[in-house]
Formats: sequence, C-alpha cells, structure tokens
Amino acid sequence: MARKSRKERDPQKKAIMKQLLDYYQPKTVAEMQEMLKDLLRDALQDSLEAELEEELGYERYDTGNKQTDNSRNGHTTKTVRSSMGQIELDVPRDRDGEFEPQIVPRYQRDISDIEMKVINMYASGLSDRDIEGHIKDIYGVELSPSLISRITDKILPKAKEWQSRPLQDVYACVFMDAIHFSVREEGSVVKKAVYSAMGVDPSGHKEILGLWIGQNESARYWLGILNEIKSRGVKDILVMSVDGLTGFNEAIASAFPSTDIQKCVVHQVRNSTKLVNWKDMKAFTSDMKLIYRSPDETSALIQLDALEEKWGARYPHAVKSWRANWPELSTFYRYPLEIRRMIYTTNAMENFHRQLRKVTKTKGAFVSADALFKSLYLATERITEGWTGRPVNWRSTLDQLLIMFPDRIPLTSL
Repeated sequence: MARKSRKERDPQKKAIMKQLLDYYQPKTVAEMQEMLKDLLRDALQDSLEAELEEELGYERYDTGNKQTDNSRNGHTTKTVRSSMGQIELDVPRDRDGEFEPQIVPRYQRDISDIEMKVINMYASGLSDRDIEGHIKDIYGVELSPSLISRITDKILPKAKEWQSRPLQDVYACVFMDAIHFSVREEGSVVKKAVYSAMGVDPSGHKEILGLWIGQNESARYWLGILNEIKSRGVKDILVMSVDGLTGFNEAIASAFPSTDIQKCVVHQVRNSTKLVNWKDMKAFTSDMKLIYRSPDETSALIQLDALEEKWGARYPHAVKSWRANWPELSTFYRYPLEIRRMIYTTNAMENFHRQLRKVTKTKGAFVSADALFKSLYLATERITEGWTGRPVNWRSTLDQLLIMFPDRIPLTSL
C-alpha cells in the first residue's frame, strides 16, 4: 500500500522558513528554540512600534504628516515571561502618556500560560519549591517563592466569591466536619481547624457549601456560620449530619429550628474502640454493630442494654458515651432505610477530606491562613468537577423524603 503523501506546505511559508534557517543556522533543538524566542521578541517589538504609530497617526520621522500635539518619547525597558523564557522589550512611550499597548498591556509581565500552569501546579499539591523547579526546567524562567505566592494570590478574589455565592433554598442533608492543618502564625506553627459543609440538594446532587478556617468551637461561632449560610439563600435543612461539634446543637436550634441532628455513628464507633483493649476489640465491635444495625430504636436500646451488661464494668466510659450521645445518634431510626443510608455517617465528607489531604500533604506548614484557603479552594474546585451524578436509587430516597417532610421540599427544587 502506497504511503499517504505529506500535506503540501505553503510555498511562501517554506521559503521564509528556509531564509530563517539559513540566517540562524541552528544546530540543536536548544538553538532552534533560541531562534524562535528571538523571532518572538522582534515580532512583539515591531507590533508595539506599529501600535504607537497607529495611535499617533504618523510614521516615525514623518513629521510632515503629523496632525497631533502628541509625539514619541523614547522607550521603557520591560522584561516579560514567555513560554520560551524571559524576553526584554523596549516599550515605546508617548509624551502625553496616553499610549496603552494592546499586544502587551502596560502592567502585564506574563505573555504565556505560565501563570495558569503555576496555579494548576499549586492546585495539584506541588510545593512552591517544586513549582519553582518545574517552571525553570520546562520554560527556563526563574520564579521566586514570593512571585509564586503573588501569582496564586490572584485566585483569592475568585475563591472569596465562591465562598459567598448563592445557595439552594433547601438541602435534604448537610454534612459538617473538621479537618486540621498546620499554619504559621506570629513566628510559630499552630494547628488550624477547617470546617467544611457538604450539602445534598433535593435532586440528589452534592456540593461544598463553604470552607471556614476556624476559631474555637462554640455556639456563637457555629451560629455565625449558619447565619452566613442563611444569608446566602438557604431557608431550610432537613437533616444535619455532624461529628460532635461543640456548641453546634444550640446554634442549629436557633438558626434552623426544624432541622434534625444526626451524630455520625461511624465516629461514635471509632471513639468507643479507642477505650477498648485490643484483645476485646473484635467482640466489642461486633456487639456495637448490633446496635446501629437494629431495625428500630426499641431494638437498638435492647442491644445497648446488652452491651452495657456485658462490657459496662470493664469499659464504662465506652458504654456511657453511647448513652450520652443517644439523642443525636438515634435520629436515623425515625426514617426508612433509604434515608438512613444517607444520613447516619459522614463518610461522604471524610472521603472529601481524604482527597484534600492527598493534595495538601506536600505543603508542610502553610505560611498564612490565606495560603491555606486558596490551596483548599483550588483542591475543592478540582475534586468537585466530577460531582455531576447522584446516588443510586435517589428517586426512592426522594419519595421517602417527600413523605417524611411534607411541605418542606418545594417542587421547583426537584
């Protein structure tokens, strides 16, 4: 079979390329890249001169056709970053200071996609030092840590806009949990809690409602967050699934008095096993499983009594924690199986947090709360790109929600 002929090149382009190669005579790929960089510099320089000529209305030295009081006023040296490395330009000026270049705007220092690549690398979890090395190796451009920080800071306005965006009227369930990071503050490294809220709307789609870099947990702090959520358009939350956040119950009762609270059963199991000797772990865990897998609350309380009778003397604090948390642990028994699956654990939130950890694990201690926030925002943006589907059998879950919460789910939200 005959080979397909290569697409014919434009003869004029071919002739120009031959002239360039004859002039530069590159012997290596690096020399060819330098040739292209030199051509880019000349093309930009000529374009800038042409722009000023168009602005003034006469060619250089052609004062006979000059019809303006404005005139050329020398040049200003400017270094820009390109995908081929740094390029030094002589930007022409006019005497009246009215000239605004278009091809390379006055304050633009990057004419490549390097800034976006820096932001993408930052979003992927690369450290500033790694980004600096990659950009230098690939593009031959040196970026200092402070410049990388300024580039990524450009994402902050967008991140804050996202944090204050309007939300849905109603959420079937909102999960709230904390994750901790190291942040530099006043010369020392401190642990900062980041509280995230994940909402599942009546159509079954989930989204991150916001990220809050926390203060100490208190009813007042939580009330501030919940009121912020209300101000962004949320009128009702059917169920809140949380993990023992201090002061949260009082805050939710004030902000969303009709909302049911479900404490995470999985966290309760984990916290209980911390108090149990390893040789009893398997048996104790099996007995706890009988509680939260019971078909109804009455059966669950019977199993809790059995747990206390068997293990109460040996592990009193583990059993007492079930008793103390029972009002919020047992909320899911009120609902049919479809809703129980959705609310009795914060696993969906934990999975989100695991993905945040994966992206931020190379960062070490963040230099500031803003640095932490922009990193988490970029990671969240990437993680949630794939959140387009909804849970299997959501139609059945929605039917049960409409029965259990009549008049609280507007049809417009479905």
